Amino acid sequence: MAETPAGSAADLEAELRQLLAARNREDMAPTIAALLDVMDRYPDNARVLYEVGGAYDTAGEEATAAGFYEQALALGLEGDVLRRCYLQYGSTLRLLGRPEDSLAVFARARQSFPGSVSLGVFEALTLHAAGKANAALAGLLVLLAENVSSEDLERYLPALHGNADYLASLDGGACRRA
Repeated sequence: MAETPAGSAADLEAELRQLLAARNREDMAPTIAALLDVMDRYPDNARVLYEVGGAYDTAGEEATAAGFYEQALALGLEGDVLRRCYLQYGSTLRLLGRPEDSLAVFARARQSFPGSVSLGVFEALTLHAAGKANAALAGLLVLLAENVSSEDLERYLPALHGNADYLASLDGGACRRA
């Protein structure tokens, strides 16, 4: 985040951290109001737009959230904030009944963050919502095989991958591996 007339990037980060720490997920109105005030001071700040979207998302206002996520992505996010925005935007599109758009977001996200377990889990939810239950289960099997360390599971990793490949093929796809 670059310096702006409203203050430094460090000041903005500290303000966002404080606002988010104080939020009540059962009553997001005060957090939304506070974030809209921050947005008035930083109207072109991708991180601020992302956080506003997240607040609306938490409040159950997915259609409003989607617009803020789109603006944040267009302005450019980086690192973990970009990963989180992809996840939240993709999940929001799924909840809005737009599974194909959601899958497109997750495809982009997984190119940037191929090892992200959370992206894989929410992508599986979208695959399921899109009627691709076999591909969803396949994706979860791959995540399990690649991210759960268990001595008794170790010997079955080839079988897990083989079953994942088979299930994915039933929905016309291939399994995505990190």
